[in-house]
Amino acid sequence: MNSLDGIRILDLSRVLAGPWCTQNLGDLGADVLKVERPGAGDDTRTWGPPYLKYPQGADTTEAAYYLGANRNKRSITCDIAKPRGQELVRELVKHCDVFIENFKVGDMARYGLDAQSLLAINPKLVYCSITGFGQNGPYRLRAGYDYAIQGMGGLMSVTGERDDLGGGPQKVGVAVADLFTGMYATVAILAALRHAERTGEGQHIDMALLDTQVAMLANLGANYLVSGQYDGKVPGRMGNAHQNVVPYQVFETAPNAQGERDHMILAVGNDGQFAKFCNVAGHPEWASDPRFAKNADRVRNRNVLVPILEQAFKSRPKADWLADLEQHQVPAGPINNLAEVFQDPQVRERGMVSQWTHSVGTPFELVSSPLKLSRTPVRRDLPPPTMGQHTDEILREVLGYNDAQISALRASQVI
Repeated sequence: MNSLDGIRILDLSRVLAGPWCTQNLGDLGADVLKVERPGAGDDTRTWGPPYLKYPQGADTTEAAYYLGANRNKRSITCDIAKPRGQELVRELVKHCDVFIENFKVGDMARYGLDAQSLLAINPKLVYCSITGFGQNGPYRLRAGYDYAIQGMGGLMSVTGERDDLGGGPQKVGVAVADLFTGMYATVAILAALRHAERTGEGQHIDMALLDTQVAMLANLGANYLVSGQYDGKVPGRMGNAHQNVVPYQVFETAPNAQGERDHMILAVGNDGQFAKFCNVAGHPEWASDPRFAKNADRVRNRNVLVPILEQAFKSRPKADWLADLEQHQVPAGPINNLAEVFQDPQVRERGMVSQWTHSVGTPFELVSSPLKLSRTPVRRDLPPPTMGQHTDEILREVLGYNDAQISALRASQVI
């Protein structure tokens, strides 16, 4: 039995933020009905290469992007631009606990599928809207996408090398504004389901990428609000260094066995760890130096301490440093590329890579859900490889449609 057994979700979202949310809920056992536009489907189905390959080696039409965000779902096609398609969605809503969409503000109302309309049909419904800027405010009608939100939400102003070292604005390597919003939406939906369970009341969840990105500024947002807005010190790019903790950054070590430059991370989080590090480095006197003894001192004297450490790290290879630091319980680690990540024995032991076989016969691997519950394990079903693969099954199971009714819908191109 899964945690969300018995919860049914009608998912009209596409691309990443919404599908990431519903993938989480599907992992937990919810029955996710992924509604896709006939003839097109989720945009990410074609966002390649790379594409999954047939056993013979040619590309299929399934992009890796799509496969990575849509496990544990059933696909149904429905054209909500057609009145009969809108009616079909309203019929399905009567049998669902959650409705999620990421259309532009006002689009759902044009189709009669807005929160007010659907809550009138199903008062216990949890209706989640995901947009770039939310349902109100001067930007509500703008299209919002991850890249722009990383810029507008401040993330790119604190990501990248320091400006005085030649840095400039840099986005994060994955679409974190989308992913954070999907995670917050998951939390909000679970909370709203709990409320509906206790009171019988559904509600509208208004999720915005910009809101989420501002929230995820975390300690840097607090730094500015508590201090920076008064003293004029606006957090900026720090490269691989930490704004509030020193030494907490990347250091270059001696070259590797091939004579290539090598790097590692040192993540000293408190004064005790700094003292241990100093012993490993062969310089215990650093820990008692009044310029470096306390973290606040190290932050103030960053420009003095870091060059000393940079010189020390270049005296030994990375493997030596990591072995000694681990032995003395000083946080440190390598910088792995993705090949190294997925070969890492800890990643494999934790089951973070799952094996699948596509319906065309191709074996492949995907990243697994990180959720590990001792009583209610996560589901593990293949993303629906074919757009609309479960349309007939869902219409029969949920709405009790017969062959003639389904054929009529198909003839009118509603499904």
